[in-house]
Amino acid sequence: MIFNVSELAAQEKYRLLNGGVTPRPIAWISTRSSDNIDNLAPYSFFTVASCNPPVLLYTQVTQRSGVDKDTLQNLIETGECVINIVNAPLLEKMNMTSAGLAIDDSEFNFANVQSCSSHNVMPLSVKHSPIRYECSLRDIITISDLPAGGQVILLDVKYIYVHDTLYENGTINQALVNSVGKMGGDYFSLTTERVELTRP
Repeated sequence: MIFNVSELAAQEKYRLLNGGVTPRPIAWISTRSSDNIDNLAPYSFFTVASCNPPVLLYTQVTQRSGVDKDTLQNLIETGECVINIVNAPLLEKMNMTSAGLAIDDSEFNFANVQSCSSHNVMPLSVKHSPIRYECSLRDIITISDLPAGGQVILLDVKYIYVHDTLYENGTINQALVNSVGKMGGDYFSLTTERVELTRP
C-alpha cells in the first residue's frame, strides 16, 4: 500500500510516522516554570544530535490548540531541563505524566514521582531514573506551526548522571539499563531481549 502524503490529513500522517518509526527512546523531561512549578512530561521524538559537543534533541509536535506544552514554555523562560531516561520500573508513572494538567499543577505530585535535586540546574530530577542529562536550551527550530507540525528543540548537555551500578569499564552496561521504548498508539517496548552483533 502506498500513501501519497499530500492527500493525507494531519492525523493520518502522524499515525503513519508514529506507528512506523519504532521503537523510539523516551525523553522524560523535567522543567521548572518561572513561578517555580515543577513540570514532568514524556517525549518520544528524541535522539542524540551531536556527541562533540554533546547535544540532544527532541521534537514537540504542535497541539491542535496551537498552544505550546508547558515543557517548551518553561524552557523558553528558564533555559534549563533534565532529560530522565525511563526504565521498566518507571513505565507506569511516566505514562501518568502524559496527562493534560493545568499549568499550575505538578506532574511530580500527580503521578507520585519521587524527585531529587539536580546537580547543577534548577529543575528537579526523577530520583529513580538510571541516567539523567542536565541540559540548557541551545536552539528551537520551527518546522511547521500547523496542527501536528513540529518544533525541534536542541539541548546542550552540561552534566550526566549514571547510576553507579550501570557504569562499567568506561561504558554504560546495556543489559542493566532496562530502558523502555515507545511504539505506535498506546504500546511500549521493553528491552528484555538483546542481540549483540560485532560490526564488520
